Amino acid sequence: MIKVFTDTSFITPEYRSIIFPLLFDLCYIPNLGLLEKYILVDSIEASDIVIVPVDIGFFLKNNKTHWLKEFITNGNQANKKVWIYTAGDFGITLNEDVFTFRFGGFGSKVDGKTFILPCFISNPYAQLDIEFKPITKIKLPKIGFVGHASGSFIKWGKEYLAYLKQNLKRIIKFIYTDYQAFYPSSYKRYQFLSALEKSELIETNFIFRDKYRAGVKSELEKKQTSAVFFENIATNPYVFCLRGVGNFSVRFYETLAMGRIPLVIDTDFKLPLDSLINWKNHCVMANKDNFMETLIDFHTTISDADFEQMQYNNRKLWSTYLNRDTYFSIIHDHFKKTE
Repeated sequence: MIKVFTDTSFITPEYRSIIFPLLFDLCYIPNLGLLEKYILVDSIEASDIVIVPVDIGFFLKNNKTHWLKEFITNGNQANKKVWIYTAGDFGITLNEDVFTFRFGGFGSKVDGKTFILPCFISNPYAQLDIEFKPITKIKLPKIGFVGHASGSFIKWGKEYLAYLKQNLKRIIKFIYTDYQAFYPSSYKRYQFLSALEKSELIETNFIFRDKYRAGVKSELEKKQTSAVFFENIATNPYVFCLRGVGNFSVRFYETLAMGRIPLVIDTDFKLPLDSLINWKNHCVMANKDNFMETLIDFHTTISDADFEQMQYNNRKLWSTYLNRDTYFSIIHDHFKKTE
């Protein structure tokens, strides 16, 4: 069992949305499995791990940097491992002796003390009220996509203006995030998807949206568009997955959760638990120059039986590694081994 110290004054409804993800399962909706692996203690001295209780962006945005630095320093001086959580599309890198948990980042830049969080999602099949079944292999690779993708130059311009605005806010310290180069994700998606549609060796099933989540506002509309989104994944063995504003894809995890096969464009991303998971066994990884050839070659060479087994494996991977409780169980075992 790992003994955890944190500042419990942050364990309130006010901070629920920005709490360190593990603390959600220990304090808000107690998870019995994780409570067998982690226990909260009352002092740094009694702990194994010291956790900054909420997203570190909160401290930077609210002139509480001194509190954050002091909390980390106290953990370091007591020779404890300090965990921090940085939320959002970009995340924040601290030049401190800490273990960082974040959703995205660049594989060539993050260090060995950075842990990539999966995007924690609920079982999509529960929303469709159907059960998982693998799709039988057919002659051509069939790939699906529903989402924000536009080839309009006006859209590209809007994304560039949003990028400039983001950087200006970062420069004047209105927000605190790591810098990322301009990447017009919806425009890039459109280019990749359009190329796939033109191939006679690939069957496509795409629905293009001009806005994120089709711009819907009401709960009923959100439910309807979500159903279309998940039905598309359910009916296509391959799903196109490209990073969004941040260098990660929520769709990637939704595809795995539904037991389908992501076609992933490598943007120097880093995936969770990559020392334990051979990700090449669970998705088709390609670069921007050979993504069509890679998909066609993969589909041509995989056997009918392995094609279906890969779908079973992906569904199992999500349930055994990529839920919040299973993920932090694995993190527990990793840190116990390093004691």
